[in-house]
Amino acid sequence: MIQFLIHEKADSVGVATVDIKAGEVAQGLYMDSQEAVEIEALHDIPLGHKIAMTDHQVDDAVTKYGADIGRVVAQIKKGEHVHTHNLKTRRW
Repeated sequence: MIQFLIHEKADSVGVATVDIKAGEVAQGLYMDSQEAVEIEALHDIPLGHKIAMTDHQVDDAVTKYGADIGRVVAQIKKGEHVHTHNLKTRRW
């Protein structure tokens, strides 16, 4: 079962299509290539929220749908929940 989707290979986050529990090895899919991917969730990831596909350092850009969506404000490890506690949007 697919638990998260990544729009394209260059994206640094995926989006949960179901609730993902911490410690679970989640199944994902790159939409552009249809390539399957697995990642261990380090936090609970609620439906519709982002999961980090790579480690991110403070001030790194986060890419989703091929676009820069924000700046990292607290270190993020691969498999962690990406949301307002560690990401500042580019919108404001």
